[in-house]
Amino acid sequence: MIAVIIPAHNEARRLGRCLAAVKIAAREAEAAGHQVEILVVLDRCGDSSAAIARRHGVQTLEIDAQNVGQARRAGAARMLERGANWLACTDADSRVPPHWLLWQIACGADAVCGIVHVQRWQPWQNSQLRRLYRSRYQARDDHRHIHGANLGVCAIAYQRVGGFQPLAVHEDVQLINDLQASGAHIAWTAGHSVATDSRSDSRARGGFGDYLKELAEEQHATI
Repeated sequence: MIAVIIPAHNEARRLGRCLAAVKIAAREAEAAGHQVEILVVLDRCGDSSAAIARRHGVQTLEIDAQNVGQARRAGAARMLERGANWLACTDADSRVPPHWLLWQIACGADAVCGIVHVQRWQPWQNSQLRRLYRSRYQARDDHRHIHGANLGVCAIAYQRVGGFQPLAVHEDVQLINDLQASGAHIAWTAGHSVATDSRSDSRARGGFGDYLKELAEEQHATI
């Protein structure tokens, strides 16, 4: 079974779009003979995220950590108990492509690291910032980017290294580092890019939103 794990902390504005995209990818995988289950890990949500998840007919797990590493770890544990042999991870503010799950499986690796792209550069309106970001991003095969929004891992390899660590940030990077140290085969692919949000109010400190802020500050300092 393929499990899709989506951590969410007060993501009512974006979760519906995320789930609509994930369900399309799930239907494509199911049409190819795979079983797919989707889990939203509701981490200290005080908004309508739970209601949105229920409306989309997906599974939910509530925790009280406000910690993305703990959320992914708890979600993975739940789905491993349900018999998952592949864990696919994305974020509640992201939208996966229709072939996302099939491409991960087709890579034939222990883990798959995909790329992301920004569809709508808001609130960032500075074209120089966008050029700076794109000049430093490797949107190609054999890149070395690690995104929790576009990550897949074999259950056996995941369990061998102890899974996601309960980190407030970079739990995805730690997992891949642990997998590499174990000798796991990592596929670094640009074959499936996930659309992610360029929001400035990122839920995880030190995450993608804060990276964009750092680039903006760097770009401003050079003016």
